[in-house]
Amino acid sequence: MIVTVRLPGALRDLAGAPAAVPLDLPADATVGDALAALDAALPAVGRRVRDETGALRPHVNVFVGADNVRDLELLATPLRPGADLHVLPAVSGG
Repeated sequence: MIVTVRLPGALRDLAGAPAAVPLDLPADATVGDALAALDAALPAVGRRVRDETGALRPHVNVFVGADNVRDLELLATPLRPGADLHVLPAVSGG
């Protein structure tokens, strides 16, 4: 199945990637599978999204559609064909 990972400007610029990265994944793929495939395709992005253990970095939010995976099953969240994943680094400041 095809899912699309959507990257914000900072991550796109870092990897020289397009705004939307299509990934061909198995039918039973999860968010973790999608992020592993993203890491394989764009390692510079993958290092910013997941830590060395493969866990989602605390300052990164991943949404499946409008739902934050932290409110679902994190990396075990199942995906459907045509799903949109939005990878958004946290923004902070004072």
